[in-house]
Amino acid sequence: MAEMNAVVITAPGEAEVLEPQRVTIREPGRGELRVRVRAAGVNRADLLQRRGLYPAPPGWPAEIPGLEYAGEVESVGDGVTLWQPGDRVMGLVGGGGYAEFVVVPEREAIAVPAGLSFEEAAAIPEVFITAHDALFTQLRLGLGERLLIHAVGSGVGSAALQLAKVAGATVLGTSRSAWKLERARELGLDVAIDSSREDVAEAVHRATGGQGVHAILDLVAGPCLAASLESLAVKGRMIVVGLTAGRRAEVDFGSVLGKRLQIVGTSLRTRPLEERIAAARAFDRDVGELLASGRVRPIIDRVFPFEQAVDAHRHMEANANFGKIVIMLPRP
Repeated sequence: MAEMNAVVITAPGEAEVLEPQRVTIREPGRGELRVRVRAAGVNRADLLQRRGLYPAPPGWPAEIPGLEYAGEVESVGDGVTLWQPGDRVMGLVGGGGYAEFVVVPEREAIAVPAGLSFEEAAAIPEVFITAHDALFTQLRLGLGERLLIHAVGSGVGSAALQLAKVAGATVLGTSRSAWKLERARELGLDVAIDSSREDVAEAVHRATGGQGVHAILDLVAGPCLAASLESLAVKGRMIVVGLTAGRRAEVDFGSVLGKRLQIVGTSLRTRPLEERIAAARAFDRDVGELLASGRVRPIIDRVFPFEQAVDAHRHMEANANFGKIVIMLPRP
């Protein structure tokens, strides 16, 4: 059987457990594409999967991390009509992105916007599809509304900031790093809040004249929940996307009921195929041209070669990145 190069989790643990190995290549089935991966994005979910804390969904490689890819269609299965070999595509996978090939449903693949490199394309799917789905499908963010983004310097945070500004929102953002807030200002951030120095709720009320924000994109969770509830305006909406600050927090339900708040949780990775396809198609419809025209852009922090996947994980764990970390796969 044919084999390919892949970064494999040899055992749950620290970054050193990642190791390049040869693994079997799967043939595409009916309605599937096999894509030669040129670049793969690195996400915090990959770090959790490596530690044994976030297993891949059924049907995806448990031992190969990677949630997003960019590359070229190498072959197609029976019944495929949307793509042909040589097409440049990008998209999300349940795992296996750190490999020379991935096999994906044809309807979940997205065309790489014109003018973008594979490195840039690999920095798009997870953060931009997540941000678009959270802001517009889930929160229904509207023109003129005020949005607070926790961890605005993260990959999803920087993508959400750009999309919200294009949509006409006023954006407030938090970070524990002053330099990340400065970078976010360059992308249009209206109000920067250093959560290591400032009381977030007080800063929000000061910036909004005591009115609060209409919506919150929470990429950290944990103890910041109390400040978020206090920061929301009456009938405000909040969506929790990440849990980097912790899975648990106390909830003041008096505030939730009194202000008629909505709290939503979301995860793309665990959704059924049809829901993932719908999210991909909505993103392509609304954001594809914005990326092609440069009105929004992927923010790349660093690109690592395939052989340095361990260093890529260490870099993310050090919280030293603004925007995306990308791994380049070996050339054929």
